[in-house]
Order: sequence, then structure tokens, then C-alpha cells
Amino acid sequence: MRPITNPRAVARSALCEYEWPTHPPASRLGLFARNPMPTSEIPVRRGREFLQLPGPTNIPERVLRAMCRSAIDFNGPEYARIKAECCEGLKAVFKTADLAPIYTASGHGAWEAALVNVCSPGERILMPETGNFSSSWKRMAESFGIVVDYLPGDCRRGLDPAAVEARLAEDRAHAIKAVAVVHTETATGVHNDVAAVRRAMDAARHPALLLVDAIASLAIADFRMDEWGVDVAIAAGQKGLMLPPGMSFTCINQRARAAAEASTSYRNYWDWRERLPDRNTITFCGTTPEHQLFGLQESLRMLFEEGLDAVFARHARLAGAVRAAVRAWGGAGGGPELYCLDESRGANAVTTVLMPEGHDPVALRRLCRDRFGVALGMGLRDLAATTFRIGHLGDVNEPMVLGALATAELGFATLGVPHAAGGVLAAVTALAEAAGGEARGRAA
Repeated sequence: MRPITNPRAVARSALCEYEWPTHPPASRLGLFARNPMPTSEIPVRRGREFLQLPGPTNIPERVLRAMCRSAIDFNGPEYARIKAECCEGLKAVFKTADLAPIYTASGHGAWEAALVNVCSPGERILMPETGNFSSSWKRMAESFGIVVDYLPGDCRRGLDPAAVEARLAEDRAHAIKAVAVVHTETATGVHNDVAAVRRAMDAARHPALLLVDAIASLAIADFRMDEWGVDVAIAAGQKGLMLPPGMSFTCINQRARAAAEASTSYRNYWDWRERLPDRNTITFCGTTPEHQLFGLQESLRMLFEEGLDAVFARHARLAGAVRAAVRAWGGAGGGPELYCLDESRGANAVTTVLMPEGHDPVALRRLCRDRFGVALGMGLRDLAATTFRIGHLGDVNEPMVLGALATAELGFATLGVPHAAGGVLAAVTALAEAAGGEARGRAA
């Protein structure tokens, strides 16, 4: 075959091993019959991949479209209106009268901001053990010279407020500066009771600040910063707020601001004194993350259109359906089971599934993703070899969850994982009962 000299035709021909002009003559149309195109080892996919991770989550089309625009002058009136709407919207979601400094960072960045603003090197904090994220937060605190009293706990049942009260009661010198808890521990699928922790702190008459990781609970389950006496609430955009990863928040009250004034920890980017020069103004360190704010504005509008209570109810309904499926798979024993052992502590955001002994969750996840187009969450750290996770948070509905459950059950059958049949039917039944109850409530 004569080499092609047309540059555009050459560029097109780079996609295959055949070279011809843009409009091949009829004499060459039989080429593929004699020399068929080579087949790819990568499986061809049709339809859309289901993203059932505990984060990042599905980004709504409305949010994507809101972000798909040109930059604007961040000193102009349009930007000022967008920023003000976002700040007021975040107050409503956190249920607080206070502002939340916004960072271009993951949730770990907001963790760091909370630690270096509240604590000085050598000061102590109390942190109940709840799973991977409490241990990660602990390691971060220790890297700044903060002394962590790590309160042992049962990660399959969640933190014990009574143990928090007892430890604080022992601290008669009030040396513990803060109590740091994870609201929803996404590694275990356990949701902890923040209001009960505040009651325990009050019962111990301890002045410690309450720091809460609400990354996997904000806009997913009810969170009441002011009512529960939370001093610092940490959140990020890629979960319930339905944003791309890269935006995080530290909502702080006046007690936290006073602690930041006294802290001797080195900080600049995270410094609340710079990010909140007064009670009514948020500033950014460097160029404003405009497009993240465009997306945040739209996601907040979507949440308020649905109504926060309806958002929480939807997440609870979907979570209940997933847990019903896992219980059915477990049958009389020997099948997959819920990692969370306390039904009242099951998270709205994610369900962690413990695989039967000897069966590989990594192989299941790989099959579901690469063969069937459903991405399930991996187990984290100590749970990596024994669990997988099903995310049901953010922009998600009943068909999406049922599709993920059906695919997980297909994966069990394909790999020979012991399980009882009927998991999807159990989820359908749970959803139908929930829908019927809601309909009867509206009729009444």
C-alpha cells in the first residue's frame, strides 16, 4: 500500500494498522473481509458504569453543566452573589449560624486545618477508636506533636459515649483540649451518635472542644452543629454535596475561633485568622476556586429543592434496602454479612459487607467493575482482604441501588461465593414497604 502523505489522514490512520486516503476507492472496500481488524483484549462496554463507591460519588448533570463555563472576575458582583449564596447554603446544611472556611483540598486538608488551629504542639485530644479514619486522624495529629488519648472501642458497633464521659471525668485538670469523633466511619459503615457524645461531655462537665468529621454524613444524614454543641465540623464536597473531589470545609463557632487565636501551631494556608478575618467574611488563600463554587451553588440548590428531610429519608430508605439484601445473602450463616453489628448504627452513606471466609473481595470487585460495569468500594487497611463496600449516597436512587445489588449477587454466583438467594427481592420488599409507608403518611 502506498504511504499516505495527507497529514489529517495520517492522524486518523494512527488508530489502526491500515492506511488509506480519506475516501478509499471501492476496490479497497474488500480489505477488511480479507484482513479483519484486530480484536482488542480490552472488553467493549455498553451503557453507563454504575459508580457505587462511598466517594467520589455520582456528579449530577446539573452540577457538571454549572461548572462548564468560563471563569469570571472574582472581584465582581456576579462572583460576590455566588459566594454569598454558597456561604448561606452551607450554614443551612450544617444547621449553624456560623461560617465555614472553604479550602481547595480533600477532607484530609480540612482535618489538618482543624488540628493546627485548635491545638498547639504538646496539647492533648481525646479520640475514640471507630475505624480507619479515626486512626488516620490520630496519626495526623501526632505528626503535629499533639498528644492523642486514643480510646479503644468496638469498630463493628461504634463509639461508646459512656466511655468518653468516663475518660473526661478522669481528666480533672482539664488537660484534654478537644474530643475528635468521626460521625460516619466509611470503612466500617457505622454511624456514630454525635449528640450523645456532647451529652457525655456535658455530664462530665468538661470544657473540651468537640470536633466532628462529618465528611460522610453531611447532606446524607441529619447533622445539627449548633444544637449538638459541635465546635468544629469538617466536611468535603465529593460525597453528599455531589461535587468533584477537591473542596472541603471547616465550619467553626466562636469557641473554635478563640482556640485558633491561642494556638501556637505553625499554619498559613489553613489559618482561620486569615480565612475568617471577621464573622461575616470568608477569604481564600490565593486564587478563588470559582468552578468548585459554581458546582456548589447548583448542588445546594438541588438539595433545597428536594428538602433536607427528604434527602435524609431517601438515603435512609436506600441504606435500609442494601442492608436487607445483605441480611438475605447471609441466610442462616456462611454467606456475606453486615460488618456493622448494631442495626441502629448502620450508616446512610455506605454499607460494609464482610465476605465469607476464604473468598476474595478484590476478585469480586474486579469482576463487577471490569465485566459487569459496576464499581463497588474496596475494603480499607485492615479490612481490605475481607470486606467490600456498597456506596448509596449523593445523587442516587432506587434503580441504581437495585442494579448494584443485582450485580453483586451476579458476582457471587459467578465466583462461587456462598450466599442465599433473594437479596435483591429483599431490597425490593424493603423499598416497597418504605414507599407504601410514605404514601400512607401523605394521605393522612
